[in-house]
Amino acid sequence: MLLDLKQGILYGPVNSRRYGRSLGINLMPARDKLCSFNCVYCHYGLTRRCTLHAGKFASELPSADDVIAAVQQALKSETAFDLITFSGNGEPTLHPEFPEIANAVVDLRNRYRPAVKVALLSNSTGLVFERVREVLGRIDLPVLKLDAGSARIFRAVNRPARDVSFEEITYLLSNAGDIILQTVLVDGTPTNVTPLDLHAYFEQLVRIRPTEVHLYSIDRPVPECDIRLVPPERLHKIAVQAKTETGVEVKVFHA
Repeated sequence: MLLDLKQGILYGPVNSRRYGRSLGINLMPARDKLCSFNCVYCHYGLTRRCTLHAGKFASELPSADDVIAAVQQALKSETAFDLITFSGNGEPTLHPEFPEIANAVVDLRNRYRPAVKVALLSNSTGLVFERVREVLGRIDLPVLKLDAGSARIFRAVNRPARDVSFEEITYLLSNAGDIILQTVLVDGTPTNVTPLDLHAYFEQLVRIRPTEVHLYSIDRPVPECDIRLVPPERLHKIAVQAKTETGVEVKVFHA
């Protein structure tokens, strides 16, 4: 069964395999996913509204004031959490007021709970907007997606909105500074784990030089029945190969 969409601005805290207890921030609509990708493995199901421009859906998005008020209330509460994570029902950086919201959340964190980290889980497409690139440095844990080493596999696995360019995204990732790269590997149809696919992916790691890479496969139901998970033992072998060929630190996460 696919995961239910988040129904409010805040959700959790949920237990993160990487960082502990995470309080999620959903900047997207509650009734339907809004994203610039339609990934074959998305646990929230298919993207019926696949776009890089969320402004036309502004009436369905939470306002900056409402998000900031909700985060402030959570930070002032007795609820325990280790980080605040921008994620939710789609791509958070598509929100037209994402930079203003992110800056305000960081400022509130600094005021009320300086030990809490602020994280962003993004598919990287928001980097095309200068306003998003400018705020990225204020986020403690910018976790950006790259699932492919070539435009062909990018289109097959991530199925991006029409105006999203693989070449532009990888160029922007290579100039994004200190980022964590997150990669989901899948087998079947399509796949991104053939020797040729992995070689191309490793070349992108050398070009981008992230601080580290987080490797995953699928661990919940997915909308496409022709894909299957990459077993943990194979993920670990790929991680070792990636570290050997690129020098980049690679960590594996699985259920």
